[in-house]
Amino acid sequence: MIRKVAVVGIGGMFPTCKDIGEFSDKIFAGKSLIREWDEAILHGKKMRSTVSGYISVAESGLEEIPSTLLVNYPEIFKDKLNRIPVENLVTADLGSIWAMLGTQDAIAMSGWSEPEIHSEQTGVVIGSGAGGNEVSRKSWHNFFALDKKTRYLGSHNVDRCMVYRDAANVSCLIQNKGVCECIGSACATGLGNIGYAYRLIAFGLQDRIIAGGTEGTSMESFIGFDAMQVLSRGHEPGKSSRPFDMDRNGFVCSFGAGIVALEAYDIAKARGANILAVIDNYFNNSDGSGDMFAPSNEGQLRLWKGLMGNNKDRLFPDVVKVHGTSTPLGDAIELFSVVNFLGDKGYHISAPKSQFGHMLGAAGAVEFVLAVLMLREQKVSPCLNSDNLNEQPEAFQLEADWNNTKEPIAAYRHLLPQQPIEKEINRIVCLNYGFGSTNSAIAVSKDGL
Repeated sequence: MIRKVAVVGIGGMFPTCKDIGEFSDKIFAGKSLIREWDEAILHGKKMRSTVSGYISVAESGLEEIPSTLLVNYPEIFKDKLNRIPVENLVTADLGSIWAMLGTQDAIAMSGWSEPEIHSEQTGVVIGSGAGGNEVSRKSWHNFFALDKKTRYLGSHNVDRCMVYRDAANVSCLIQNKGVCECIGSACATGLGNIGYAYRLIAFGLQDRIIAGGTEGTSMESFIGFDAMQVLSRGHEPGKSSRPFDMDRNGFVCSFGAGIVALEAYDIAKARGANILAVIDNYFNNSDGSGDMFAPSNEGQLRLWKGLMGNNKDRLFPDVVKVHGTSTPLGDAIELFSVVNFLGDKGYHISAPKSQFGHMLGAAGAVEFVLAVLMLREQKVSPCLNSDNLNEQPEAFQLEADWNNTKEPIAAYRHLLPQQPIEKEINRIVCLNYGFGSTNSAIAVSKDGL
């Protein structure tokens, strides 16, 4: 028997926001969290893009304490607000600290007791797209370029850079005795970790899990995408992320964290928990196209079929939270696959990256948190900056093997609200995709449906 899974807590770190309350207020006021990044500007013409939804160390309530033996190496991050014990800070990079802070918020909201948190039935599943980059770069610069000894790096270089450092740090912080894992699937990481956690609970392997994704502010990640020439440029910050708009020319590389507390529904209900939402199903797949980067209409249609199964009418969403990165090909393929499967009536499309950019490994988790907020507030977050939609078919729609809609993007203007709108929202489908042709989808609904 597959168990129902409840969302009982949410938390995270969000650009220009002191907490999740301010994040919610700004999102549903239609504001952008994207700004010029001073660190990118410092590199002048070496960088094509200079905008980001970033969070600085100071804005995180932290202070970087430099090593006395190495050049520009962060020995530890000091928590100026005394939220994280020092013994947990020494093993963490910036993204890991954000994951721990989001975990504290999600657990506080969940109402879990200490015995429940420490139980063998409580797990941690958190990942990132990349991470530990700044710690690694400064380590290698000191060793290779400045000829410093390895022992000057101290005892925590490895644990601050290892692949699953985010889950490990959270697990050590809360001292759970269940699973501690991470899944890395590029820009589908955040949703993929939540989906995997859902399955662990649904199939009875754990009763409760802290899950999500985090991506610490990192110039290294930014540089890599800038080199690929896939980042937005030429627009003012608040208008630089433009899903579905004719002038979209790339995504905005951003950073943040989204953490959720998941629990078996029957257990949450029995203890009188405040159930924020219920996960109805999760499905993921690969395109099978052999292409590392290009989206696949066929793969995304299979994703929808896998998520909905034979329950399309029962699981039909009021909102589709799209991946919507502002890339020319990706946005069009995604919109057409949604319309092909659902038709063009009865729902709206939300494109959160239009407001805060693409948070890479954290994207799906932060956007899932936003989906829960949409259910709570009964408001659809907008497709900001989708001002001018192409009234002509895309070039690929004219190819002989295209078997989807022949209508242009402009035909679906009514699905793409440019400002937040109020409506009855009972169910949301969240979509995220990643390099390597990986696709993830989750259906989440209000309790009591």
